[in-house]
Amino acid sequence: MSVDPPGLRLAPLQAWLGDHDVPLEGAVTPTLLAGGRSNVSYLLTDATGRSVVVRRPPLGHVLPSAHDMGREYRVLSGLNRVDFPTPTALASCEDESVIGARFMAMSYVPGRVIDSAAAAVALTPAQRTDVSRSLIDTQAALHQVDVRAAGLETLGRPAGYLTRQVDRWGGQWDLTKTRELPVVGELGARLRAGVAEAESTGTVHGIVHGDYRIDNVIIGADDEEVRAVLDWEMATLGDPIADLAITLVYWTDPGDGRRSTVPVSEHITDQEGFWTRAELVDRYADRTGFTLDHLDFCAALACFKLAIIMESIRYRALAGHQLGTAAEDVESMGIATQMLAELGMKVLERGALEGLAQ
Repeated sequence: MSVDPPGLRLAPLQAWLGDHDVPLEGAVTPTLLAGGRSNVSYLLTDATGRSVVVRRPPLGHVLPSAHDMGREYRVLSGLNRVDFPTPTALASCEDESVIGARFMAMSYVPGRVIDSAAAAVALTPAQRTDVSRSLIDTQAALHQVDVRAAGLETLGRPAGYLTRQVDRWGGQWDLTKTRELPVVGELGARLRAGVAEAESTGTVHGIVHGDYRIDNVIIGADDEEVRAVLDWEMATLGDPIADLAITLVYWTDPGDGRRSTVPVSEHITDQEGFWTRAELVDRYADRTGFTLDHLDFCAALACFKLAIIMESIRYRALAGHQLGTAAEDVESMGIATQMLAELGMKVLERGALEGLAQ
């Protein structure tokens, strides 16, 4: 048996999986999958070559209502029912005594993850264009999923979604901040003042991913189509324009200012062939027919949310509880929090597309 990696107990985990129709034979080799800024994902490969992915929450500083393994399993199961591109949900464990936390198991989907500028460089300009199209078309398809057919009609409360997001992330800031940053409080106040108008404008609701970005999808090994969307821990029913806004904040355009200092998906999509944020918005509007009148508010809210997520990663890194690529990113995560809050203010002043470029 392999040595237990941080956050797993291999022997009881393997036994539990076997009892729940996910058998792994012989010695199991665990591999920490790339990323690791939030939930922790391990690829488990057994002696026969069979692979299963196990996901669990971070090792410390788990924010209230975040990192919900049961929720992620439920969302995957529902999306499996309607053939939306996701890994297959295999099993979910609420018993924390097995590995020390709740966890879920899902299938391993082979393919490519474009998780760095270097990975993007390996693509041709034509391939980058195809990835852009598939990524935004897949998001548009998600927002039009029949939630009843997926069995997810009770996943969340769509009405008041934006208001709850503003309140939730403001509360998370109070729990996770490692220092005082007045710009975060100012952005939160501006969002609270404008959320009622945004709620009245956003009248369409659907499944929102909550963290939809280029390095949270698996692209086919031999084409540029999205084969699986990953990381569903924040999924709910809500305003799809807020989900689009998250994607726009993660996206990078040539010439970006503050956005280039945020160490998540940085400098991936500012290369030749990738669509611009404006082109993504146009394609999304064409595919869905949704009104985008409150996109500016949603983009500022996305900056607020991501600023606080960056701060929570900094909190865990300072406490020694962070695994993966962000474990040593204390300083850059601190900068990211401030830059994202400043971006949110710029978006409120200049609009989503111009503000995100500042």
